[in-house]
Amino acid sequence: MQTAPSMNTYEQRPLSRPSWFARTETWLDARGKGAWIAAMVLGFIFFWPIGLALLAYMIWSKQMFSGKCSSRRRGSMRGMMMTSTGNSAFDAYRAETLRRLEEEQASFERFLERLREAKDKAEFDQFMDERAKRASLDDEDDAPNGQPA
Repeated sequence: MQTAPSMNTYEQRPLSRPSWFARTETWLDARGKGAWIAAMVLGFIFFWPIGLALLAYMIWSKQMFSGKCSSRRRGSMRGMMMTSTGNSAFDAYRAETLRRLEEEQASFERFLERLREAKDKAEFDQFMDERAKRASLDDEDDAPNGQPA
């Protein structure tokens, strides 16, 4: 004897589409931080509570300060260095080129640091010279009858 299916039986339904919010979030994530920021700015322009809500969501979900892009780039480069293509000549060339580029980058970063230090020192020396000139001018103004002190 067969029984009629009850109202409580589970019927397999086709998978539903994600909500518009989930689709929008995925679309913005695929385009990066710039898209999130543009959406937030447009939200502020058209209706400020939307912009405020997007800003709160970006901070709450750590979209704004995650730094995913730079770590993803660095990780993929290191992964490429470790992966063998099967062509030993190309692998050796690639390893040498990447090593050379890393050395050049380190050298350039050291150069920039020295340049910043030199600029800071030049600005400080200029400040001290101007301060000394002002002090000498003040001393001359304070001296009686215009005589140097």
